[in-house]
Parts: sequence; C-alpha cells; structure tokens
Amino acid sequence: MKGSFAKYAQESTTQITFYYIEGHTESFSIPINSQEFQNTLPQLLQQTWITFHLTDQTVCICTDKVMKIEIKPPMNQMQGQGVFANSQRITALQRNAAR
Repeated sequence: MKGSFAKYAQESTTQITFYYIEGHTESFSIPINSQEFQNTLPQLLQQTWITFHLTDQTVCICTDKVMKIEIKPPMNQMQGQGVFANSQRITALQRNAAR
C-alpha cells in the first residue's frame, strides 16, 4: 500500500501475535487502533477466553495457554509499574529444539 491510505490502514488496525505455551504462534489483525486496544488490554487479559470473529470462522483462545503477546504498532502511551520505555530486543524468544 502507498500514500495516505496505507497510513490510515496502519493507524486504524492493530496486529496481535499470541505465543502459546507449547511453542505455536498465531497472529490476528483487529480493526481498532493501538490506543483503543491499549484501553481494552487490562480487561482482555483478565478474560479466560478471547474470541475473534473472522470472515470464515470464529477463533477462541484460552488465555491460560498464552505465555506472551506481541502488539503492533507499539503502545508507547502505556506507562506504570512493570513497563520499560525505550527498550530494545537483543535476542528473540527461541524454542528449545532438543526436546
């Protein structure tokens, strides 16, 4: 995408990637901006199940099986205890291949 439409599309959607305990990942794009998502995140993380209605199916995720969530674009407005601003990732999470 190019131009102002691409910028609008990026600002009005949020990408969420779930990393499950057993090592799988799954990503979703939701039609809200990262600020709106940030406002709903505390309540979302308290839910036992999160539901995504897709065009061809509904996906339910058990939050007890999720060990990490990545969110794009970043939620830079998030502040408080346990939040580290201006952080950099040195190595990505890796799964132990020798199981």
